[in-house]
Formats: sequence, structure tokens, C-alpha cells
Amino acid sequence: QEAQAHRNKADSLASELGQVQVELREQQVTLDKERRTANEKLELLEKNRDALKQEFENLANRIFDQKSEKFSQQSKTSLDSLLAPFRDQLQDFRKRVDHVYTSESNDRQALRSEIKSLQELNRQITEEASNLTRALKGDKKIQGNWGELILERVLERSGLRKGVEYETQGSYRDSDNQLLRPDVVVHLPDHRNLIIDSKVSLLAYQEWVNTEDEALREDALKRHVEAVRSHIRTLSEKDYSQLNGLHSPDFVLLFMPIEPAFVAAFQQDENLFAEAFERKIIVVTPTTLLATLRTIENIWRYERQSQNAKKIAERAGAVYDKLRVFVESMERLGGQLHTAQGTYDAAMNTLTRGRGNLISQANRFVELGVRVKKELPKGIVDQAEVDADEIEETAEEPSAVKEPSADREPSVDKESSADKEPSADTETPSTERQES
Repeated sequence: QEAQAHRNKADSLASELGQVQVELREQQVTLDKERRTANEKLELLEKNRDALKQEFENLANRIFDQKSEKFSQQSKTSLDSLLAPFRDQLQDFRKRVDHVYTSESNDRQALRSEIKSLQELNRQITEEASNLTRALKGDKKIQGNWGELILERVLERSGLRKGVEYETQGSYRDSDNQLLRPDVVVHLPDHRNLIIDSKVSLLAYQEWVNTEDEALREDALKRHVEAVRSHIRTLSEKDYSQLNGLHSPDFVLLFMPIEPAFVAAFQQDENLFAEAFERKIIVVTPTTLLATLRTIENIWRYERQSQNAKKIAERAGAVYDKLRVFVESMERLGGQLHTAQGTYDAAMNTLTRGRGNLISQANRFVELGVRVKKELPKGIVDQAEVDADEIEETAEEPSAVKEPSADREPSVDKESSADKEPSADTETPSTERQES
């Protein structure tokens, strides 16, 4: 009986052992299944975390690209508006330089043409003067007016401007306060002046031309030479160089309107020219006076070109200085814009990104019934809500997983730290731009 009892007990224990083994196998299968399920969920969480991180990175890159494009467009617009005045000034500077060189070339060509026509002009003036001389009857007043008329025509053909480069019948006083009226005062650069007198008498020359008797012609020619010499002495005694307010060279031009009268006098007395020169008087005819005046006109033209060149150089220096100041200002502006961009990105992150951002929290007030006059812009509210929902869903998924063992705790902690990574990644572009 005792043996039977032991057998029965052994059978009972064997039966219980088999049942325990069956339960153990079932528990093992269940445990394996749960372990596989947990691993699958962990893998899914890892994938979701990576996808969420990638999405945040893409979003940050898009925002950065949009801000960079906007900044580039604003910078281009600002540069165009700021550079437009300098571009206009540089174009004006180039036009003025081209104008100066073109004007100089044209003036040289015009001077060549005028020199070629000088001989023809002199021939015409001499012919007209000879004809008018034959018509004169000996009136000194008429002769004086006619001489001034010829002088005026020579001045007109010289290219000088009346009232600018020369004046006629000006009034000046000498050191004794006597009033003198030079026929013509030609202005020179550096406030210098040149005096021309045309009051020489040609009565004796007319007699010499119109008389056929040789003795009378000889006497008339001598009186003509003496008249020229007398006028040279009279003109020298006036001393125009000492007139108040008239910075004149120490010589005066004595104008003889008839070329043959000049030739006749100086051929008759070869010392007459030297005597005139000693008295600081230079006798000129229409030909020599026109050449002299053309030279003066050419001097004035180069003087004006020199003044223009100085103005161009001054303008170029001013443009360069302005450009330097502008470039320095643009460098400072670039740094300030980078700083402002970084500050803007950081503020927008606080406003719309991350868990509990200001836009989402403010919008909750409206959902709870707070009355407002006007809602926030829909686009920025939607963006803030999307960001908040994505972060919230990501944070909830780890808590829904049943933790079968302590082996999964490090993964949950790792996921919790992953919730914080998108916010850090989102702020990275603005931080980098602030540092730049």
C-alpha cells in the first residue's frame, strides 16, 4: 500500500510536472511574442524619431532658405537704390570726360580750318580797307571810326567773346586820376590784360596813294612816317600799364588797319619798328593782330579745358570718397542684418516652435471662450498647431508601450531625449547665423 501511495504520488507529481511544463511553454511562447512585439514597437519608435528629426531638419532648412532668399532680395533692392546715385554720377563723369576730349579734338580741327582761311580773310580785309581809304576825304573822325570798325571785325573773327574775353571803350583812371579810354582791352588768363589802340592818322598815306607827282609823294610818305612815329610817342606817354584796376603788360598793340600803310612806313624808315619796340609799342596789322588774337583765344580754350579737368578731378575724388563711405556703411549694414536675422529666427522659434509655444498657448484662450477683436493670422496658427501636435504625438507613443522588462528602459529614456532633439535642431540655423 505504501508503494502504491508512492506510485500514485509520483503519477500526480508527473502529471503536475507535465502541466507545469505545458504552462511554462505557453508562458515562453507568450513572452517571446511580447518580446517581438516590444522590439517591433521600439523599431517603429526609432523610425518615427528619425523621420521626425528629418522633418524638423527639412523644415528648418526651408525656413532658412526662405529667409536667405528674402534677405538676398532685400539686399539687392537696397543695393540698387543706394548705388543708383553713384552709377548716375559715374555716367555723368564719363560723359564729361568724353565731352572734354571730343571738344578738344573738334577745337583742333576748327583751328586748322581757321588757319587755312586766315590768308583769305586777310586778303578780303586788306582789299576792303584799301577801297574805304580811297573813299575817305581827310576827316580824322571818320578815319578813327573806320579804324575801330576794322578792329571790331578782326575781333569778331578771332573767336573771342565781347564782354567776356575783350571789352571796347572801357574807362580807367591813371595815378593822376586822369580818365583814359583804351580802344580795346583784351583779357588774358590770371587776370592779365592786353591793350589795343587804333587811332593812328593815315591822312599823309592817303595823299601818298592818291598823288601822282613823285616829289609830292615823297613828301607825303615822310609825313606818313612822322605821323606814325608821333602816335607811337603819344601812346607811349599814356602808360596804360599803370592804370588802376588794369593789370596790363608793359607793352601796347598799335593797330594799323591798312596793311600797305604799315609796309610803306616801315620800309621808308627801318628804325621805326625798333623805336616803337623801345617805347614798348608793337605795331600790328589785321593779319598779325588776327593771328595774335587767335593765339589768345586758343590760350583761353586750353584754360577752360584745364579748369574742366580740375573740376572733373575734384568730382572724381568726391565720388571715390562717397563710394568708400558707402562700402563701409554696407559692411556695417551686412553685419547688422545678419544679427537681426538670427534674432528674428530665435524669436520665431519661441513664438511658433516647440512644446507650449506662445501661438499655441494664446490660441487655446480663444478655444476656451476668451473674446478677441481679431484672431491671429491663420497661417502662423496652423503652423504652430502642426508643430505642437507632432511633438505631442511623438511624446505620447513611448508611454503607450507596455514595458515587459527592464531591458526597454534605456530605449524609453533615449526616446525622451529624442523629443528634445528637434527643438535643438530647429534652433541650430538661427544660432549659426547669430555667430556669423
